[in-house]
Formats: sequence, C-alpha cells, structure tokens
Amino acid sequence: MTRNIGLSVPVPATECDDPNCPFHGTLPVRGQTLDGVVISSRMGKTVVVERSYEKKVFKYERYEKRRSRIHAHNPPCINAKEGDVVKIAECRPISKTKSFVVVARA
Repeated sequence: MTRNIGLSVPVPATECDDPNCPFHGTLPVRGQTLDGVVISSRMGKTVVVERSYEKKVFKYERYEKRRSRIHAHNPPCINAKEGDVVKIAECRPISKTKSFVVVARA
C-alpha cells in the first residue's frame, strides 16, 4: 500500500516496511524540496547530499559558488547510492542531524 505524498515524483517499484518512509510508512513531508548529488552512503539508512548553488555578491556585482551538505534519510525502497542525483524533501526531525528524506532518484 503506497501513500500519496503530494509531490510529483514516481512511486518506488519495491515495497518496504520502514516507518520513516514517506510512501510506505507514516512520515509526512512538508516544506522545501531540493536536488543534489549523494556523496556518501556509508551510514545506515542515511545519505549525505551535496547541493551547489550561486549567491550574488552585491558589492562586486558577481556571483560566488557555494555548496551545502545535508543529511537525509534513505528508505530501503529507494536505496540511493553514491553518485546518484536525488530529490530530497523536508520532514520532521528524524534524528539530531536528519530533517530531510530522499523521495526520488533521477
């Protein structure tokens, strides 16, 4: 049984019994959705997603490159690996550093 999470992302083909899965568990998603690249998947059910963006420096009228690393929950039905481009969505805090969950692999 899969839930509609309210985002236009494909439903995973495999089932899982993770309570913190937005599709097969009870975890609600809300707020931001971000895209990034998985740079580490060594932790259990957790991935580190790095996203690059540009910020304008008004004094010099130029842009500087920035990047941030976000810890996200990786449900077993999605199972993102290093190098994958993923979409993450904000959710309630799952642990001290995890407030995002992987919802799609590109």
